[in-house]
Amino acid sequence: MQTERIVRPSEAVIITGRSLASIWRDEQAGKFPKRIRLGENAVGYRMSDLQAWLDSREVIEPGTAKVVAPGAKRGRKPKAGGAI
Repeated sequence: MQTERIVRPSEAVIITGRSLASIWRDEQAGKFPKRIRLGENAVGYRMSDLQAWLDSREVIEPGTAKVVAPGAKRGRKPKAGGAI
């Protein structure tokens, strides 16, 4: 009998390349696999769920990137009436 591998949150960060805060936020919004309770103070994720989530993500290649804000100027705006 083969068992499902359980991944702890610290390893999920490495596998997904996302921070714990981003994972939690996406999990609350229903955009990330649900965690499973392993004990009173322990949680984890099924490796197959993480792999399916990774496979569903869009891959950006140099030719497919979109400009987010065309014409936007970068940097801070000067303060009105401020010294130079």
